[in-house]
Amino acid sequence: MEKSHTKTPLKPVKDSSISAASSSNTAAKGMNKDEIKDRLHQKSKATLKPPAKENTKPQEFKLHTEQRALKRAMFNYSVATKLYLTEMHKKQVEKLHKMIEEEEIRMMRKEMIPRAQLMPFFDRPFFPQRSSRPLTIPREPSFMLNGKCGDFFSGHEFYYLNYSLSSKPVK
Repeated sequence: MEKSHTKTPLKPVKDSSISAASSSNTAAKGMNKDEIKDRLHQKSKATLKPPAKENTKPQEFKLHTEQRALKRAMFNYSVATKLYLTEMHKKQVEKLHKMIEEEEIRMMRKEMIPRAQLMPFFDRPFFPQRSSRPLTIPREPSFMLNGKCGDFFSGHEFYYLNYSLSSKPVK
């Protein structure tokens, strides 16, 4: 049983595309152009895929770090402007003080013009007179009378303190 590897004659096979074309040609001859267009349109609808969707665009998002960096930049700017304004205010105040001092110095220089002292009156000599004020009476100092500091005394020390306060003034 030996098989021979020879080629067998080809059998005629109907090609579906050829047969469809030939059948459409034969059918097309009997139809008018409008019907052909309708049929092609219906075939194209059936064979067409649904239109491709547009690519979706991702929504933009803001990171917390970006928001924080923006807030920090605004804060730094406000601090810098505040410092700048305070420095400008200090400079203005210093300038004003300097102008005032210079003006005072000018006024003092005008007032400090050396003037001669008046001549004493030699015809009326000066005789000192006794003052009309009474003499001061010396007293011993009264330390710790106000009870705030009297807490640290014991009983006998407080007695001597009161005794010394009640004594007569020194003459």
